[in-house]
Amino acid sequence: MSCIEQMKYEILLERISFKESREYIEKNSDEIYYVSPGYKIFKDYYIIGIPPIAVGAKGNALIFPFTKPCHGSFVLSVENEDSIKEINRLREMENEKVTASLKKGKPFEGSKESLSSYEDMWKKET
Repeated sequence: MSCIEQMKYEILLERISFKESREYIEKNSDEIYYVSPGYKIFKDYYIIGIPPIAVGAKGNALIFPFTKPCHGSFVLSVENEDSIKEINRLREMENEKVTASLKKGKPFEGSKESLSSYEDMWKKET
């Protein structure tokens, strides 16, 4: 698919901030994964936003933020064959992180405290 607009989706929230979308996904998903800006889903769609960007799974539905220029950010839910593949891919990536961190003897990155804003992330890095 080349456009989210061509998919069958449900709008869960509309015209919201990145923070509001993250909070909604965290509260309304069975599984939560954090991705970086530019993370690619459905082969053609790049997620944009301010990290940490939450992507959730609830049953077979993928819940994710979608930003449309001039219209703001939305939280969408897609439940189809492709969403199941994306959820499985997120699970595999999470397992790879756990395995990699165990090999290096470092704590798993996902266990770090979630940063609430880009400013917090900047402070943590410097």
